Amino acid sequence: MHEHALDNIRFIRDAMERAGSFTSIPGWGGVGVGVTAIVAATVAQQFLAKSLRMWLATWLAEAIVAAAIGFGALAMKARRWEAPFMSGAAKRFFISYFAPLVVGAIVTLALVRVEAYAAIPSTWLLLYGAAFVSSGVFSIKVIPVMGVAFMLLGGLAALLPLGASNVLLGIAFGGLHILFGFIIARSYGG
Repeated sequence: MHEHALDNIRFIRDAMERAGSFTSIPGWGGVGVGVTAIVAATVAQQFLAKSLRMWLATWLAEAIVAAAIGFGALAMKARRWEAPFMSGAAKRFFISYFAPLVVGAIVTLALVRVEAYAAIPSTWLLLYGAAFVSSGVFSIKVIPVMGVAFMLLGGLAALLPLGASNVLLGIAFGGLHILFGFIIARSYGG
């Protein structure tokens, strides 16, 4: 009877945690985003000596592809788990997630205007990491950890030339998404 009571308490605790957290983060979507990011890093590397605008265009195209993969996987996981897409926890998650991304877009425009391309990878990694650290408060426990990993690579990118920073973009947006995608898929159901 004691073990049955403990199982019930665990079930209730998990249900309460899910109610206050946005749990529809798609692990397999993260893996997909990681694969396309590695391709983007490889393609973008070819443009570094030729055209920094094409380098940037490659990464911006990747951002669109990644957003489509992420949103599609998120919608499928939410539907499969019958999780409300716009619950209070989901709204808080998305507000905390998108605020740093909007700042990143604006800062990117400013950096392009003054042709400071070398600062873009660091800016992206730091703000993307900040998006996950802040939104992770309303999500599963591994999300802020992933955010810190992005921020650490962003700090390193600030010290490196653009060619090496492009490689870090591939490692972060590719490798970290794949690594944490597998962790999320395995531990949090897809």
